[in-house]
Amino acid sequence: MDKETIQYDCFRGCAVTQGADVQDITCNYRAGCCKLSDNDWLKGMNDGTCPDIFEVRFKNTRKGFYVNDSQQKINQGDLVIVEAVNGHDLGIVTLCGPIVARQMACKGINPETTEFRKIYRKAKPLDIQKWQEAIAREHETMIKARKIAAELGLEMKIGDVEFQGDGTKAIFYYIADGRVDFRQLIKVFAEEFRIRIEMKQIGARQEAGLIGGLGVCGRELCCANYITSFQSISTSAARCQDLSLNPQKLAGQCGKLKCCLNYEVANYLDAQSRIPRVQGPLEFEDGLAYLRKTDILREIMYFSYDRNSDADLYALDASEVREIIEMNRNGERPESLRTEPEPAAPEFVTAVGDDSISRFDAPKRKRSRNRKRGGRNSRKPSAK
Repeated sequence: MDKETIQYDCFRGCAVTQGADVQDITCNYRAGCCKLSDNDWLKGMNDGTCPDIFEVRFKNTRKGFYVNDSQQKINQGDLVIVEAVNGHDLGIVTLCGPIVARQMACKGINPETTEFRKIYRKAKPLDIQKWQEAIAREHETMIKARKIAAELGLEMKIGDVEFQGDGTKAIFYYIADGRVDFRQLIKVFAEEFRIRIEMKQIGARQEAGLIGGLGVCGRELCCANYITSFQSISTSAARCQDLSLNPQKLAGQCGKLKCCLNYEVANYLDAQSRIPRVQGPLEFEDGLAYLRKTDILREIMYFSYDRNSDADLYALDASEVREIIEMNRNGERPESLRTEPEPAAPEFVTAVGDDSISRFDAPKRKRSRNRKRGGRNSRKPSAK
């Protein structure tokens, strides 16, 4: 008896089980493999909003909202046949219920004015089989498409290919720095692959989201995890955080500046608004103190009497520096920077309480010397 084979499709977030028979094929939804997956924190609740609208996902990060035009009851994780521009497509229902209304509001979709495409019915085994046959053609089609684009001398890169559920159409995702005239390319693609062609331009960050991967932080890429709209990122975000302007450290896997550079910019700008701008050295009775570095988040500024050395640094709170600057403007000078107490800083305490790596080892047993001595004395002959 032949065993069932299971294939995990992380591009679409499902597990495909192939039985002994060719037509014996099933597909199960796997939320953990979904790119841009959403947490249904309103699961089990029903407030009557958008009862017939569902979020349907396709390959990688492509999603859409569809209205249930059939009489079938549809739940999360069901494979459904949906309306397409030409023909029909197959997708997986990822959200249903009141959370859909909040998701549409987040993406700026008004359910009263938007004309949604329809969900025809649940997918049958024959639909899933045709869908899997189309998926099996995607990688080979992408390799051939790259060769054809190179032969035509087009400055573009075919990043991914996605077939429609009925296998009659394919979306070619490409990356290009400038405008590309691919009219001849579409004709060659149509003759080679015998399908309808749709070209869709994406950016480098969107390509990284389609491919997925792990960042230097050890977590899944943000563009593949939850980011749907990409904001412009400049080197000023790194400057205000006092980060080293090293392109190798600031660039992500897409070759652009990391999206996470924008995460803490607001906190740094808020902290910098409370830090005074020091135009020159601070005047004390025993000399001039020069600013050497600034801890922005702790709002502590470090000064030294030697403008070219960091050997002896003295820490001052930003509020104290502001007072000293005001005193210098009024012609007053504090006694000395050396007499200023060091500002109290929050201490870092580990969750474990011990930084030694040997804390995971089993404690060694210590041998008692008294027992050894007692044993040796017991072996000595008694005096008669």
